[in-house]
Amino acid sequence: MADLHSELRSNELSMAGLVGLTAGKTVVNMGLRWIPFFLPNLGRAFGASTAGLTTVLGIGEMAGLLTAATGRQLDRGRERLIITAGMALVGASTVLAIVGTFVVFALSQFLLILGISLYTVGGHAYISRHVAFARRGRAIGIFEVSWALGLLVGAPVAALLIEGISWRAPFIAVGLMSLVACVLLIRIPEDPALVRHAPASPRPTVQLDNNAWMAIGASAGIALAGLTTIVIAGTWMEDRLGISTGGIGAVAMGFGAVELLSSSGSARFSDRFGKNRSTRVALLVLCGGLVVICAAQSSLLLGAMGLVLFFGGFEYAIVTSFSVVSEAMPAARGQVLSVNVATGTVARGVGSVSSGFLYEGFGIIGPAALSVVGAVAGFALLGRVRSE
Repeated sequence: MADLHSELRSNELSMAGLVGLTAGKTVVNMGLRWIPFFLPNLGRAFGASTAGLTTVLGIGEMAGLLTAATGRQLDRGRERLIITAGMALVGASTVLAIVGTFVVFALSQFLLILGISLYTVGGHAYISRHVAFARRGRAIGIFEVSWALGLLVGAPVAALLIEGISWRAPFIAVGLMSLVACVLLIRIPEDPALVRHAPASPRPTVQLDNNAWMAIGASAGIALAGLTTIVIAGTWMEDRLGISTGGIGAVAMGFGAVELLSSSGSARFSDRFGKNRSTRVALLVLCGGLVVICAAQSSLLLGAMGLVLFFGGFEYAIVTSFSVVSEAMPAARGQVLSVNVATGTVARGVGSVSSGFLYEGFGIIGPAALSVVGAVAGFALLGRVRSE
């Protein structure tokens, strides 16, 4: 870790700064990641069906489209403002969620996804500005450890809070953490180098080239592959594997540990083995996991094995793809990253909405098939991206 620390310092981003960004992203991810695993509990609370809830989650993902408007501001060096705004929106979403009506919950999910999207694109832009591409996989890999931590910590804590207090308790906990994080983010001064070199006015919008669109499409395919199955995993585990609420929290914690290993692996190996090449290998692992899941029937052992492969492959692939996207068109990096987040949210939204209907119509094979389509598309598009 010491060598990474010196690398980051030489590029004006300290290890303390990276850890702070990662801690904040862990908070926003906790607000999102526990929800899919406890859809049955929320369904009972809101009187909603699985398809209804996944539709809400999918529509909420469309909020990420708004991040496309942040590209010029990111290229101007306004990452800190966008990150802070994202955290504030996550906190606001929890206030709405505890009202307890299905319609208001839908609105809260829209704000939640918008907040997460803003925080993510701001963080990626900030890291990409300060860390050279040859070492960026490590920095973004560390930043995206927060996705795994959001599940590793958030799911078991949510299970305890739901069983011990009520379904509202996880929302309240995330809201309080967001408030504290927001105060800390506001107090952190902007990077003086960014302020000094930022242009006086926003740069004009740049036409993205074919290479950028190939990278963005690949990342969107990976997002579709992951969320289509992730969003229905908790329901499948309860329906087919007979796992209780507390058990799902424990299992989700295990999956979070697998994701932590994968995102750490991305940070450690993606620069060494090639970001593009290793992402495609991870997609093959993801598809293998889906095959095992579909063959599991009611076998807890096979189901767990398949989910481990699936979660591990997806986490490595999505994290490493962010580094690929960040260098697809360096002249307009902020715009590429903002469009990537927006496109990724559409892909996740399509996967989330489709997953409930596919699951109710075909069982786990339905969502898994759509996930494979996304993985294959991502694999093919990555083969056309020039980034290393």
